[in-house]
Amino acid sequence: MSELSQLSRRERQIMEIVYTRGEATATVVLENLADAPTRTSVRTLLRILEEKGHLRHGKKGREFVYHPTQRREQAGKTAFQRVLATFFEGSLERAVAAHLTDPDAEISPGELKRLSALISEAKRKEP
Repeated sequence: MSELSQLSRRERQIMEIVYTRGEATATVVLENLADAPTRTSVRTLLRILEEKGHLRHGKKGREFVYHPTQRREQAGKTAFQRVLATFFEGSLERAVAAHLTDPDAEISPGELKRLSALISEAKRKEP
């Protein structure tokens, strides 16, 4: 399976629709895609995503219903690992520092509190 980070913009948009809904037909994708291409193009993109291993389909009535082959969380973890390796030499610390020191990043106090709690939990798990 190719990585989600290696998909085209349109393929990522389609995956977002499928992940959000849990499943989608070509009609549903077409209705939810901004500046949608033709129905034939949508069907082609769905087939390509299936060939790449991101989707599988079943049949409901006359339409194919597409489902993701892995949970969104797992796909996100895989994509994040690739980002860490590619841009931060595998360092989680560098990635977090880049985000936390970005003046344009909007981080709420609640989010900072949750991050702090996650770090505390990770420290407790250390041997």
